[in-house]
Amino acid sequence: MPVPLPSTTGAAAVPLVVLASAALHAVWNGLAHGLRDKLAGFTLISLASAGCGAVLVCFAPLPDPAAWPYIAASAALQVAYQLLLLRAYQLGDFGQMYPTARGTSPLVVALVSTTLLGHSLPAGRALGIAVISCGLAALALADGLPGRTQLPALAAALGTGVMIASYTLVDGSGVRVSGSVFGYIAWLFLCQGLVLPLIARVRRGPALLTTLRPLYGRGLAGGLLSLLAYGLVVWAQSRGDLSTIAALRETSIVFGALIGAVVFRERLGHRRITASLTVLAGIAVLQLAAG
Repeated sequence: MPVPLPSTTGAAAVPLVVLASAALHAVWNGLAHGLRDKLAGFTLISLASAGCGAVLVCFAPLPDPAAWPYIAASAALQVAYQLLLLRAYQLGDFGQMYPTARGTSPLVVALVSTTLLGHSLPAGRALGIAVISCGLAALALADGLPGRTQLPALAAALGTGVMIASYTLVDGSGVRVSGSVFGYIAWLFLCQGLVLPLIARVRRGPALLTTLRPLYGRGLAGGLLSLLAYGLVVWAQSRGDLSTIAALRETSIVFGALIGAVVFRERLGHRRITASLTVLAGIAVLQLAAG
């Protein structure tokens, strides 16, 4: 029988770790969106994941057999997430696609974790999650409702959010039965990192290597940041409440809004500022409710 990971060790550090993960997540997404050839960029990010995973599995304890179905399911969901996010970035603007994708997740996680997994959700935490989600929705819609031509991009972004919620729930359960956070992360990186490069190779053929060459630096940097961001949040999931962590992760939207304004010269405006402050207010409510 797997030994559950201790839920109290390092629990005080969980909020700071998740916020650091959120900032790193926004940065790597900004790098990915800024690449002209986004398929090539996401391929390099996946190769970085597979490469790091291949190294880590040499040193990490083997996860308990009970964790392998979770690893396989999470890997499949993360590949779907990458493909949907790639499509959203090909069709839409960073300032709208990123918050839409990230903002969908907390409500889905809260709903599923309470109705299907039986996790408790006290009124204070529910209020905090609701406030954060409202702020994220306001960020996504700060420039008005999307037009008909933007609907495919919006659908891809919403689908991305559903995938985020799905693998968050899978990993939150899987890492607790794995017996080793390190081993779970290592094998997950390796398994999910191999799939997108294979898909890109089928689509592009031998020309893929030529398109990858100019993007090595930024693509691999984005991949390493992605690995660090997700490794931090999986560690946090082994020690904290899933709904709280999922909501705190969505503060990456605030960082994303700043990146959009500073790096991509997108208009921040009073609506986005107000929405960002709403997200921060929700975080405060969430933390007060958690004690």
